[in-house]
Amino acid sequence: MNEVFVTGHRNPDTDSIVAAISYANLRHALGDGNYIPARIGEINDDTRKLLERFGFADPVLLVDMRTQVSDLDFDRPTALSASVTIEHAWNIMRENGLGSVPIANEDGTLYGILSMGDVSEYDISTLNDNRIERIPLFNLISAVQGTLVNEFTLDIRPISGEVLLAMPQSYDEPKTGANCVLVCGDQPEIIDRAIQDGVGCIIICRAALKKEWAECRDTAIIATPLSAARVMRIIYQAAPVERICHTNDLVSFHLTDHIDDVREIMLKSRFRNYPILDKDEKVVGMLARFHLLRPRRKQVVLVDHNEVAQSVSGLEQVDVLEIIDHHRLADIQTAQPIKVRNEPVGSTNTIIASMYQENAVMPSKNMAGLMAGAILSDTVLFKSPTCTKRDISMAERLAKIAGISLEELGASLFSSNLDKPADELFRTDYKEFHISGHNIAVSQITCDASDKLLERKDEFLSIMERIKNERSFETVLLMITDVLLEGSRIVYVGSDDDIRRAFSVEPKGNTFFLPGIMSRKKQIIPMLTALWG
Repeated sequence: MNEVFVTGHRNPDTDSIVAAISYANLRHALGDGNYIPARIGEINDDTRKLLERFGFADPVLLVDMRTQVSDLDFDRPTALSASVTIEHAWNIMRENGLGSVPIANEDGTLYGILSMGDVSEYDISTLNDNRIERIPLFNLISAVQGTLVNEFTLDIRPISGEVLLAMPQSYDEPKTGANCVLVCGDQPEIIDRAIQDGVGCIIICRAALKKEWAECRDTAIIATPLSAARVMRIIYQAAPVERICHTNDLVSFHLTDHIDDVREIMLKSRFRNYPILDKDEKVVGMLARFHLLRPRRKQVVLVDHNEVAQSVSGLEQVDVLEIIDHHRLADIQTAQPIKVRNEPVGSTNTIIASMYQENAVMPSKNMAGLMAGAILSDTVLFKSPTCTKRDISMAERLAKIAGISLEELGASLFSSNLDKPADELFRTDYKEFHISGHNIAVSQITCDASDKLLERKDEFLSIMERIKNERSFETVLLMITDVLLEGSRIVYVGSDDDIRRAFSVEPKGNTFFLPGIMSRKKQIIPMLTALWG
């Protein structure tokens, strides 16, 4: 079953993280598939406290959603040991229609690659050289489907020598001795003579065996049901594949490699097949060029956003199945029609809670408490202008299911925790926007002690100036939203004139106060849009 990742926006806030968890939970409850809550960025401390309070794990972290090797339907042949016979490897490739197979070390890591071309080239080379060199005895027995007749005392020694077919005119004195492998049929006289001469190995094909041959100690005697003609053809394939497989200048890929990068490498190489390795460098498959033609795209559901700039990297290579959001419609495009649920409420979790009701699914106490906390967070304790009656009634309903107090939960969400590094605070809820050709960034910190944060103004200005220069932004704003003052202290870098015209204020020292301003989405961004629109 394909995985479907449910993810919120970059630099996720509480509503974004909880929406991913709550929606994935709803789909699981309905038996709709393998939905996995995900995130794009680190979880802030306030969100983590809420997750820990209600017993939920962090969603999985997504860094890049571009198509990877793991998304391809590549071949998965079993990697062969470097010690198996060429004959065995050839049969594996032929029976499975493979052009090549990976060869692995004992620990499963890559040793080399064996192709049908390698086997064919080796077979042709044996036509002009009727010798075998250092073939392990057990390999030879396996290749000819034979059995060892005698208790060969030198069974550890590999078999080497000129391969002879036993005929009176071919078996003469100059070719006798240990450096000879004799293939014969029902020819007991020649076999006796070969044993007497100390031939290194005798392969007896389809013949009766004499009892005294079992007592021989210096010659390996193998009995096989194959014909002598057959043995003469396959004896050379008893060599281990390590002799002929490619081991140098190998090109391999990992499951996590992106196919964009894989294509570039393939264009510069001449190979037809490439080994695939896992994170432990063990061989898991083989990749051919045609596997890249129809990759299996990842699938995602986007919650709490619908802008490319706020979504996961590589979004153009995934299938977006659904969008659930409460922000303005932006610029995400899809190849096929999808479900979009976009409603003017203060929290994405308000929409998802409604979907629980519509599907007659009762959230657990912990899930209800988590969703109630997300609604309180995104509506700033119901004080944000984005807050609607639906948000309030849904939060109250969820609180009853969870058996908790909204007042107590809200107080715990915004209790001061302002001793963290300025850069970490600034990145907690940071978003970038593109408005009528103008690029800006707005960060929001919601707290109950804005005066303490304002004392660190110089730290924030330094961070904001760096971001402005690195990203070529026109304006970078920091909203320090105070739930007790019910307003926001604004710190900014950018044009003083733009600030005066957008907010009708006279800034002083790159700061000013906006009473009643609690929402970036519904108040700050519309003011800037009106300025540049």
